[in-house]
Amino acid sequence: MQKPACAVLAVMMSLFFSPFSQAGQAWESYKARFLMPDGRIVDTGNGNVSHTEGQGFAMLMAVASDDKPAFDKLWQWTNSTLKNKENGLFYWRYNPVQPNPIPDKNNATDGDALIAWALLNADARWHDNRYSNASDAITRSLVSHTVISYAGHKIMLPGVQGFNLNSEVILNPSYFIFPAWQAFAERSHLQVWRELIQDGQKLLGKMGSGEANLPTDWESLSAGGALTPAKAWPPRMSYDAIRIPLYIAWLNQQSPQLTPWRTWFGQFSREKTPAWVNVTTNEYAPYMMEGGLLAVRDLTMGQPSGEPQITAKDDYYSASLKMLVWLAEQ
Repeated sequence: MQKPACAVLAVMMSLFFSPFSQAGQAWESYKARFLMPDGRIVDTGNGNVSHTEGQGFAMLMAVASDDKPAFDKLWQWTNSTLKNKENGLFYWRYNPVQPNPIPDKNNATDGDALIAWALLNADARWHDNRYSNASDAITRSLVSHTVISYAGHKIMLPGVQGFNLNSEVILNPSYFIFPAWQAFAERSHLQVWRELIQDGQKLLGKMGSGEANLPTDWESLSAGGALTPAKAWPPRMSYDAIRIPLYIAWLNQQSPQLTPWRTWFGQFSREKTPAWVNVTTNEYAPYMMEGGLLAVRDLTMGQPSGEPQITAKDDYYSASLKMLVWLAEQ
């Protein structure tokens, strides 16, 4: 039966004003600022290096924005330049000004997971199983090389090398990308992904330290099961840990795991929320959250920030957080 013209127009208008078409302007701004012609995302706050994290972030944005040419450019550069053919994962950092741009052959499991998740989403959007096959290969490598059982928990190490110290393992809780792990569980039906989600949430519930009662950027899990801020980093909830409530809310905006974050943020007015806190000394950053950090705060507090505005003040990380919050809100 033919739809009346007004109904067709209403459908067309709803598509035109869908969240992701509105995000188009933000995505175009993001691309103009951070995407190089070869498909590399530059970290403008960090000497224009590139990371697998940034490649994965932008691949997710490209799928959500229905921008297949940008996605393919991002994926081709990542796969051809950063792929470690020995283990199927990706070198975590690329520095274009060094004679050897990849001196560190380690991976970062958040970047690997983001790339795999974006590839899975790409097949769902564009119906090309080469994307999901590539995703499956990455997730198999993640499980084979970085997932271990330790102190009664199933955990994903931050990288293949350097984090399992036998008497302790070093964790970065901002690498617990729950919505990606959920997608891998639904795709593969492997119990390991559900165990990672369950045990990751249990561990997060025990990581709160100090008056702030928040996890730090890097945590140490002892063989006996004790969790403490990792000694090699400042004991701060800072620029890594801010992604923890982002990924919790992305999976479940009603999660009780957001409670300590809401409690901490809620002590301060929005514009007077410190950018970090030292959980040992209770010292606050002498500067306040802005840009992408505030976007995560808004998401956590259940105050949607709407279409992101990528401004000249936003470096790569701030702009990325704004865009990711927008995706999570959908």
